[in-house]
Amino acid sequence: MKARLRSDARDNRGRILAVARLAFAADGPDVPIREIARRAEVGPATVYRHFQTKEALLTEAFAEQMTMCSAVVAEGLAAADPWRGFCHVIERLMELHALDRDFARAFMSALPASAGLAADRDRTLRLLLDLVARAKAAGRLRRDFVLEDVSLALMANEGIRAAAPELRLAASRRFAALMLQSFQADPVAAPLPPPVRLPLSR
Repeated sequence: MKARLRSDARDNRGRILAVARLAFAADGPDVPIREIARRAEVGPATVYRHFQTKEALLTEAFAEQMTMCSAVVAEGLAAADPWRGFCHVIERLMELHALDRDFARAFMSALPASAGLAADRDRTLRLLLDLVARAKAAGRLRRDFVLEDVSLALMANEGIRAAAPELRLAASRRFAALMLQSFQADPVAAPLPPPVRLPLSR
């Protein structure tokens, strides 16, 4: 019986986190705990049993995604060629986003300063700004590029619709190549990854 209770508690926790990710991403951090509980089909007391505060829930909801974001930017910054490092960041962010729609929301959600992720996200964005500055100084990244262009690219990447993860990934890689050509200071036509047949929206 105790094992069953522990299993139910794990299921509730996982469901709460999944619902919270979607709710915070779609509606911002002001979504009431009561609303998250309703969508997760549990009581507010169950949410608070797992997460003492909304900030704790927000932090854990995006912790894994933020860790991956930070690792991707650190890899790009470590590259000897800042343009290649910048390309790596864009390509990897889009690939990971294609496989996990919650991934980019760690970057794009408005996180309150009290949430543990806010400092991590701000530090990662500062590192990305450093990489952007290096790529511009090397003459490879267009001078009018701004960090919000990464958000625009990720928002557009969100629109890729394909049931199979491998198709989403392939389409995302082609889109990333198109974006990177547009980000270049002196665009050079280069072969794109193969096209992907996607369902037409209705």
